[in-house]
Amino acid sequence: MPRIASILLPMPLPEAFDYAEPEGMELAVGDQVAAPLGPRLLRGVVVALRDGAGGNRPLKPVAHRLDDPPLPPGVIEFINWAARYAVDAPGWPLAMALRGLRAPPPKPQVLVEPTGVVPDRMTPARMKVMAVAGQGEHTSASLASAAGVSSGVVKGLVEAGALAPREVIKVQAFDQPDLERAGAQLNLGQMAAAETLAEMARRPGFEVVLLDGVTGSGKTEVYLETIAEALRADPTAQVLVLLPEIALTEAVIGRLTERFAAAPAEWHSQVPPPRRRAIWEAVADGRARVVVGARSALFLPFRNLRLIVVDEEHDSSYKQEEGFIYHARDLAVARGKIAGAAVVLASATPSLETLGNAEAGRYRWLKLGARHGAARLPDVGLIDMRETPPDANHWLSPPLRQAMIETLSRGEQVMLFLNRRGYAPLVLCRACGERMRAPDTDSWLVEHRYTGRLVCHLTGFSMPKPAACPHCGAKDSLVSIGPGVERVEEEARSLFPEARVAVFSSDVMESADSARKLVAAMEAGEIDILVATQAAAKGHNFPNLTLVGVVDADLGLRGGDLRAGERTFQLLAQAAGRAGRKDKPGRALLQTYAPEHAVMQALAAQDRDAFVEAEMAARELSGLPPFGRLAALIVSGTDPAVLEAYVQALAAATPNAEGVEVFGPADAPLALVRGRRRKRFLVRAARGVDIQGFLAAWRARAKIPGSVRLTIDVDPYSFL
Repeated sequence: MPRIASILLPMPLPEAFDYAEPEGMELAVGDQVAAPLGPRLLRGVVVALRDGAGGNRPLKPVAHRLDDPPLPPGVIEFINWAARYAVDAPGWPLAMALRGLRAPPPKPQVLVEPTGVVPDRMTPARMKVMAVAGQGEHTSASLASAAGVSSGVVKGLVEAGALAPREVIKVQAFDQPDLERAGAQLNLGQMAAAETLAEMARRPGFEVVLLDGVTGSGKTEVYLETIAEALRADPTAQVLVLLPEIALTEAVIGRLTERFAAAPAEWHSQVPPPRRRAIWEAVADGRARVVVGARSALFLPFRNLRLIVVDEEHDSSYKQEEGFIYHARDLAVARGKIAGAAVVLASATPSLETLGNAEAGRYRWLKLGARHGAARLPDVGLIDMRETPPDANHWLSPPLRQAMIETLSRGEQVMLFLNRRGYAPLVLCRACGERMRAPDTDSWLVEHRYTGRLVCHLTGFSMPKPAACPHCGAKDSLVSIGPGVERVEEEARSLFPEARVAVFSSDVMESADSARKLVAAMEAGEIDILVATQAAAKGHNFPNLTLVGVVDADLGLRGGDLRAGERTFQLLAQAAGRAGRKDKPGRALLQTYAPEHAVMQALAAQDRDAFVEAEMAARELSGLPPFGRLAALIVSGTDPAVLEAYVQALAAATPNAEGVEVFGPADAPLALVRGRRRKRFLVRAARGVDIQGFLAAWRARAKIPGSVRLTIDVDPYSFL
């Protein structure tokens, strides 16, 4: 009986398309196929099959089945769940799931091997070749080289029938972890947490655990033992470790390699496409048992996913805000539930959403309250910049400079933390006051002194710094306002000319390998002063680092989004936690113009619980996450009149729903990006409201003009 195959294409289409299954093809759900769409053949995935009898319209047939591995049913279910959660087309997450197949498959290698036929004429050279041919696999070239003869000798043996060519596709090997290898020595707190997690890992099923430990408490060692237990419990089990920053992958890969004597598969944007394809295929057939990766690794086709670890689960880098919009922490929990896998959320400063789930009993809560070994938490002090300001055109206050002198004189290391890339965040003209902006965008251009360019960190636009003001033409009038890490580095070199100074930021770290080299240099004591952004503020362990100076502790409190206080506390606590992680006591000094602010007081007292209690109370009073739901609608267009007409029509079409409030439309804070005007709606809903259903119904009630884009962001992290 003929069947109809529903094929999902990796495109922004609202649903799968129906195709006829050709006779004898015998498709199965998950198969990758070539399907016609217009004049083209596109890769797609079979997501459903049904009886085709009684159809009232002719369907195009599936062209052919592809040789690539099928997607497991759980991956298809996860793709559909993610699309519903994000109120977006399922083709977007499918495109992410198939991203590893962008590189072409490897070309077959032609090997030559003995056939058993003895040629009529056997010369000494031919005898050498035949003696080597039976020892391992050889190409014609490698066989000639191993036998010490010319390629013509091998060719003659092929023509005589003594050797035959055979095409093979080499499958890349992935080292299997050594599960008998001993782990690190754990303290009593770590042992208790590790045993609880090991018990969870031994039994199949979904469960979420918050591993909540102060910086330096050894959370990584604990979850490494959980990984070992999950792999022991099931010989086909696979484990995914998610990390928020590429810069962290090298450190974690090193720890995993040391623990299991085998390197895990590494998945992020800087992995070359051929290697990504090899990893994708190894995950699909179960050869890659441990994967370490960025957020997109969630979409890999795991055959038997048993454990997901989300390290630094609080980190805002887990939120993808372009293309398919999602938060990897939330999707990791969903992926775990669909796969029946355990999920470990690890952090020294958990997000309020995760803490809310732990307090409500939805997640198990394990706490590590002390640092490992002899290390203790650093002392945290506040420097009131109103009382002890830095010199003019400088950024390091006298107390911080003095602390640096004392630290360096003891042969210890200093980290200066400023979460602002480049040399200066603003360039303006002294003559006319013009602020340098990216073209067709409200974003300021950031000066990068290393490259001599002005860069927009929002759109990626860059240009050489001009000699004259583009607005008024005044020469040598452009001045840099405010500090970035390059400017702080310049000041550190000036103050400490004998010190070895380096910068750790995403602008300087061009690849994971360059990050690894800088981290290794810092660990080896080859750097005295490290000037760093958030790329170095978490996950790294620098044994001789005893002083952390936060240059602008107030930076994250500006702008007024609902998570400003939470993110500032998390980031500064993580940065301060880099100090004193071994046997030497550590110290963190925070330069602030608002030492009385609740965040600064909580950091100085190292009282996370008091901060969380106050922040939770304020959120509950306002009905904000984790006590309510938020969503943003961002509408953009090139024609202001068309844009305004659509947002007014959208506002008029707002569904009536109990427990939902809609604010807007209003100009977005960045009202112009890449030549497109932007308007925003903000939706606040009670926790029990189906906000996705509300958003989908609302979007359908107003037709979108072709020149207008509507983006839905469920649980927004950025309010630009």
